[in-house]
Amino acid sequence: MAASRTTALHQALTPSEAAIGASAIRKATLRLIPLMALGYGAAYMDRVNISFASLQMNRDLHFSATTYGFGAGLFFLSYAACEVPSNLLLYRFGARRWLARIMITWGLLAIGMLFVRTPAQFYIVRFLLGMSEAGFFPGVVFYLMQWFPPELRARAISRFYISLPLSSVFMGLIAGALLNLDGHLSLRGWQWLFLVEGMPAVLLGIAFYFLLPDTPAHAKWLSEDERQWIFRNVHQNPSGNAHHSESIRHVLLNPRVLLFGIFEVFMLMSIYGYVFIAPEFIRSITHLSITKVGYTICALSLIGVPSMLLGAMHSDRAHSRHQDRYRSIIACCVVMAIALAVCGLSNSLLVVLCALVFLQISYYVMQGPFWALPSSLFKGRCGAACIAAVNTLGITGGFIGPYWIGMARDFTGNYQRGLLTLSIPMLAAAGIMLYMRRQSLHSRDSNPVAHNP
Repeated sequence: MAASRTTALHQALTPSEAAIGASAIRKATLRLIPLMALGYGAAYMDRVNISFASLQMNRDLHFSATTYGFGAGLFFLSYAACEVPSNLLLYRFGARRWLARIMITWGLLAIGMLFVRTPAQFYIVRFLLGMSEAGFFPGVVFYLMQWFPPELRARAISRFYISLPLSSVFMGLIAGALLNLDGHLSLRGWQWLFLVEGMPAVLLGIAFYFLLPDTPAHAKWLSEDERQWIFRNVHQNPSGNAHHSESIRHVLLNPRVLLFGIFEVFMLMSIYGYVFIAPEFIRSITHLSITKVGYTICALSLIGVPSMLLGAMHSDRAHSRHQDRYRSIIACCVVMAIALAVCGLSNSLLVVLCALVFLQISYYVMQGPFWALPSSLFKGRCGAACIAAVNTLGITGGFIGPYWIGMARDFTGNYQRGLLTLSIPMLAAAGIMLYMRRQSLHSRDSNPVAHNP
């Protein structure tokens, strides 16, 4: 399958060159994507496992919904502040050492959550956790850019990004069991949750250090011909409008970078506003036990795996036919807005669960197409800064969403009105993508030789 794709994408290549390219992509996929996926799965799990821990922790530590929402979102402020510096340090020191450092540090801090007793301690550990994890996701996206040509990037990103729904599945399966360890060895159930779910990050950090090559030139499992193919088709790819020569300041002030970042603000504000209250919200509408709530979230998350893969495949095929990636993103934003509005207005269990299904599908479908867009704007050090800048702006939405939903819960007595308001930023996100699509089409019409993402 990889050989046929490579042949289709590079019509000018000889059969032998196509075979070399297919082999290089296959090896990179098998050697890198699973490791990246495990790492991001651990990151996402340690980022949001407090949504399950809160079912016991808020009661034990007497945290209000506002206190919990502020602490849950505080992670994203320190994360945002350290994104660009972290990605530039990754470019300087190499992916192997820097990603390993990130994972070991955040794993230890995630375990440290079991010692939290006061709101101030909760805020401090969450702030430090965000600081330590900063740079991992944009670092991985930038790293994959060094291995996969533009027409394969949405699929490459989605294949490691499926760890996000899979980590939610894993968390849903084991969270109930860990919370039910309440009292064993003098630890509360939520403390067991942090202890067990923090250890994989430390172990994976060690694995990253020993298994991850910094660049294709350092990959002993590639032949010299395969290294040269990657260099020609990725680092010297003639298509695209990516640039090396821009200064970091110009990258950070680039209007398209800023628009992608604002779009990410609205998207993460909405999805994290839901994610951090999902166990409590689902328990309130279904009246299920903690274990069954976990199974419900597991089932909803499983939908994300095929959604993400199919969405990325469709986007890459559209890109190879010189069509834009924006249309599917716009449609997904509108569906997410409708689903959040339904969750906020309906009292029917079946209707709300159906809305949550559409919410999950839409969010996961657009991830590969979205991240393929900013990753095509710049190359080299500027590419690292661009991806980090988009994620830096966007991740602030991860602070706003949980904090807002917590205040709404304390003010109204339930989470539904807060979910209803989260449909507004999703409509704004759709508007941004519509504007950027029109700008992209106008640019393409003005300069049909240049390729626009």
